[in-house]
Amino acid sequence: MSPKRGGGGGDRSMVPRAEFQSYYGRPIVRPPVWTHDIAIYLFTGGLAAGSALLAAGAQVTGDVALRRTGRAVTLGALGASTFFLIKDLGRPERFHHMLRVAKPTSPMSVGTWLLSAFGGAAAVAAAAEVAPLLPARGVFKLLPPVGSAAGYGAAALAPGLATYTAVLFADTAVPSWNAVHPDLPFMFAGSALASGAGVGLIAAPGRPARRMAVTGAAVELVAGHRVETKYGLLSEPYHTGRPGKMLRAARALTIAGAVGAVVGRRSRVVSALAGASLLAGSLLTRFGVFEAGVDSAKDPRYTVVPQRERLNARSSSPAAPEPSPRTEKS
Repeated sequence: MSPKRGGGGGDRSMVPRAEFQSYYGRPIVRPPVWTHDIAIYLFTGGLAAGSALLAAGAQVTGDVALRRTGRAVTLGALGASTFFLIKDLGRPERFHHMLRVAKPTSPMSVGTWLLSAFGGAAAVAAAAEVAPLLPARGVFKLLPPVGSAAGYGAAALAPGLATYTAVLFADTAVPSWNAVHPDLPFMFAGSALASGAGVGLIAAPGRPARRMAVTGAAVELVAGHRVETKYGLLSEPYHTGRPGKMLRAARALTIAGAVGAVVGRRSRVVSALAGASLLAGSLLTRFGVFEAGVDSAKDPRYTVVPQRERLNARSSSPAAPEPSPRTEKS
């Protein structure tokens, strides 16, 4: 029996308060085995989605130069995204194997099908841009209208392509990815819009690209602020260490790009610099989010402390009152 407190009642615990730790200092959650190829895959996939939306907007407004640029960048970024995904998978046939089934509950399965459908539409839309070089008869005569429909189809799939990777990250056991699942898709969507607008500001600056730059930057900055501040301890990896430096630089570049898009209406040089700033900011955003999640998985504190906080909150909450027994009428 533990000794009594002097002059008072009650027992005094002789067991020291337990500290969080893991077996032999090893992580409790296994860190992701993904390399930085996945971070580049996140960026290029978002760039493809943003460029497809930019091209569709140019198609509506009749801006031929912007439409062509958007479609070309869409196809190029999508090719790079597919390359880095297959490179991370290790063997090309693994991508093909994922298309043998469709599993709506799996973000990876849904993403693979999205990537494939988007790729087909983007390829047709880009191929339509060579129609003026071909004889206007036979099947070539159908290429422009089919390309227009494909461009709108790619734009319709673009939001899913831009955000499914955020859902994929949040669906893991990595603490700082899982915790921010309400805001991470918006952060990725805003980053995708900003990168697509960056392409437009460099190649063919105009009102659609400028509006898209401001909208994308605003969405990314608001969602990013919530990710970095709303989730207590699990937000810490997003504003400390190497990931914190990346995300602060990304924020500064995104703000500079949005401001440059507004004030550079009459300057191609300022517009191009603003576009480059938005692209660099989007790239650093993806790398920062990637590394923040990896850091949170390596440190057992980010797994144990939130679990204990949730357990303490449940134990301290008042128990629900038991229902009174039902009285029968005589």
